Amino acid sequence: MTTIYLVRHGQASFGAESYDKLSCHGEQQAKVLGQFFRNILKEQPYVVAGSMQRHQQTAEFALAECFPETQIHINPAWNEFNHQQVFAQYDPRFNEPHLLKQEVAKEQSPRAYLAKIFDGAIERWTGGDFHHEYDESWPNFKNRVESALQNLCDELAKTKPRYAVVFTSGGVISVAAGKVMELNVNRTFALNWAIANSSLTTMRLVGNEPQLLSLNEHHFLKAQDINLLTWI
Repeated sequence: MTTIYLVRHGQASFGAESYDKLSCHGEQQAKVLGQFFRNILKEQPYVVAGSMQRHQQTAEFALAECFPETQIHINPAWNEFNHQQVFAQYDPRFNEPHLLKQEVAKEQSPRAYLAKIFDGAIERWTGGDFHHEYDESWPNFKNRVESALQNLCDELAKTKPRYAVVFTSGGVISVAAGKVMELNVNRTFALNWAIANSSLTTMRLVGNEPQLLSLNEHHFLKAQDINLLTWI
């Protein structure tokens, strides 16, 4: 029976010119994740990563700690939605990430402040009235992720590896988990904001159908250093 580990990438570079790059903190998170994999995985896994830089960097840093010879299969179907566009359509300040970062830093609770923006942006994106304003609409993103999950499950049902690891993003993991748990869009994206950097969401393959075993495991990060636990 195959166990699938969905990994959210390590902390990226919020507020930088390019978000799609691990921060130093993100690199360390990925290394700790790899050390955890070295303890729990008894053989080399089948590995997939989205085509985004932060996905591949997380995979490379993690696998260097446990299975350095493992091939990484790149599949853009596991890429995150264009969060900057989704947020900028709701709040134009997202077109200037460095200015937004400065403003967020002034807030007493930066994460709560961003959560409020996130909720409004996601509501606009998923609401149905503005699909034409986005490069990838919510229905198209949802269908892409659900197809990626099912295609992976179909492949794993044939090849039957003991483990599969997918390096991806929080929005993708939320949609995949939401599909398995039959969640509506609001509850799906409530998961997204809670998923920590370099955390694990685990599924078990039964036939070619995924069953959720765990969501957002990050205890291995806290055990190493509480400061490694981040969400942004």
